Amino acid sequence: MAETRAGRARAASAWDLTALLNAADPKAGLAERHLWLVRLMEWLRHAPLQRATVPDVPAPDEPAADVPAAADAPGPTPRPLVKLRHLLRLLDQHPEHRARVQGLLQAFWREIDAAALFADFGFTPRVALGHELAARLRRRVLPGTPETADLAELFTLLFVPQDAEWLAALDDATTARLAELIAPADAATWRGAMLDAITILASAVHGAGFSPPLRQRMDARLLADEPFRQLARSADALRLAVAAGDQAATLREAQYLRALLDACRRAAASITGHLEQYGVSVDIVFEMDQLRARTTRIELLLGGVLAPRPAPEMRRLLAALLRVQGESLGVRKLLARHYSLLARQVAERNAETGEHYITRDRGEYADMLKRAAGGGAVIAGTTFVKFAIAAIGLSAFWTGFWSGANYAASFVLIMLLHWTVATKQPAMTAPAMAEALAELPRNDHDDTAVEAFVDKIAQLIRSQAAGIFGNLALCAPLVLAVQLLGGALFGAPPVGAESAAYVKQSLTLLGPTALYAAFTGVLLFASSLIAGWAENWFVFHRLDSAIAWNPRIVARLGAARAQRWAAWWRANVSGLAANVSLGMMLGLVPALAGFVGLPIEVRHVTLSTGQLAAAAGAEGWAVLRDPAFWWCLAAIGVTGVLNLTVSFVLAFKVALRSRGIRLRERDRIHAAIRRRLARRPLSFILPPRA
Repeated sequence: MAETRAGRARAASAWDLTALLNAADPKAGLAERHLWLVRLMEWLRHAPLQRATVPDVPAPDEPAADVPAAADAPGPTPRPLVKLRHLLRLLDQHPEHRARVQGLLQAFWREIDAAALFADFGFTPRVALGHELAARLRRRVLPGTPETADLAELFTLLFVPQDAEWLAALDDATTARLAELIAPADAATWRGAMLDAITILASAVHGAGFSPPLRQRMDARLLADEPFRQLARSADALRLAVAAGDQAATLREAQYLRALLDACRRAAASITGHLEQYGVSVDIVFEMDQLRARTTRIELLLGGVLAPRPAPEMRRLLAALLRVQGESLGVRKLLARHYSLLARQVAERNAETGEHYITRDRGEYADMLKRAAGGGAVIAGTTFVKFAIAAIGLSAFWTGFWSGANYAASFVLIMLLHWTVATKQPAMTAPAMAEALAELPRNDHDDTAVEAFVDKIAQLIRSQAAGIFGNLALCAPLVLAVQLLGGALFGAPPVGAESAAYVKQSLTLLGPTALYAAFTGVLLFASSLIAGWAENWFVFHRLDSAIAWNPRIVARLGAARAQRWAAWWRANVSGLAANVSLGMMLGLVPALAGFVGLPIEVRHVTLSTGQLAAAAGAEGWAVLRDPAFWWCLAAIGVTGVLNLTVSFVLAFKVALRSRGIRLRERDRIHAAIRRRLARRPLSFILPPRA
């Protein structure tokens, strides 16, 4: 874009004002006239768009006497505005030039479709995020043509978003002179285009309001008066009142139309209150934004229709369109905005799950230890299956695939037995923490809520500690016991010395273990996103209702069993998606990364502990004299911290952004945490006494 603007500036420098005025030809073809207008706009802005203190230094082709006085615009004046005033003054002094330019501009307004600009610019004809994304990418790459009667298409050639600065500085006198030049004593042309645009926009809002994805999610009470149904009729009534010249009727219909627009916006806003019941998709979010933007555009156009002199309102409308233009090429803004609500839905669903992972008292803490110990027992079996898969000698892909299937099956089994794996907690608890943070009051003198939030932080940390303690407390002893028992019964442990040597070499803290552990934290976070997305998808497509009431499913399962299956899937779809996706990523990502030459591995604290215990069991007591073993043991602690920290931080940031929370209370929270650490450090590890 910078190169394009620089090219325009260089092109404009070759056109002085005299050459431009001589080139104005009302009888030229459509493309030639539009190209002249493009060159005129480039001439206005070819100097750097900076503020120059009035009186301004004239451009090379501007005589000093023609520079406007300071009274024309108090304070600093944008350079293009200075040049525009000079142009208008020059046309007043030279009637022959004024006649040619005025004839060209009037021909422009006769042939151009201004309603297309007012009604369509900034909106996509198909309500889908993917379509709009493709359109924006296309507009960034493909050039536009001045050979068009569509003012919406020509607008991007005539203006750049930075023009909003000097257009906002336009005074009423300059605006009136410019309007007289374009359409002297003829406001009907302006109003007619605005009324056409209102009709088009009202029809689009009417259609959006009746689209099933939006209508079924709106609050029925807000639809009782049928604002969407009445919108198109109200726009037609306004047009008839304006055509009849009945000012009282025009004001009455405009007021009624504004009331309907407000009702439509309230109905659209109510959609966010039904996300839990119906789910959400990015296309629905996009359609909601389009609906709200169209109602706002109608409000702007109404101002132009009702104004005695539409030129000032046109200026405000033009500034709004320039803001839209600035946003219409932003791919990052589009994705960020329309995925924010989906991210919120994902975070909220994970927040509900995350509350179950936070221990508040000794009973819940003991229960967490038990459930984590059960998870550690399952991971002990997972460890031996992993070594068995590696011993088969499959290709890298199939080794990764079956390793992932092993992890996934283990995680699902742990979930079904209502046990837990410590590393699954942070990504689920982070949204719950963000939700608690959102409830903090903004009163700087109230520390009660901050202390309550620190309590929740302490609960979270000790819950993580309990999870890790429970996992490792049973995983390592079980693996070690199986190794020793195998050696005693069969003369050799299930995992031999060769595998043990490989474990000590790969898990050592002296290698890239810390980097791999952090990367594994990213995978843990990604699995939580997949979990939230899968549950939202399940709810959005109403699959629980389909399982419960679909005739074929009911006929096969029976009514009672279908209801139970629907409830089971609704309750467990998130967990299944999280565990299966995490397991497969832990197994397949290293294999796929190796295929493209990236030496990436995963380091999961519980799985790594099981492997190290197997290595210790293979070498016996001699392993305690091996420094490599102790480096691996130190790596276990680092792996646990990085697994938990990375996944929590990523999930916490997503949750904050999805809710639009800014950490205004950051300093107060940090101070409260430091006080808690100084006074009660054990509260972050052990639950309070009853």
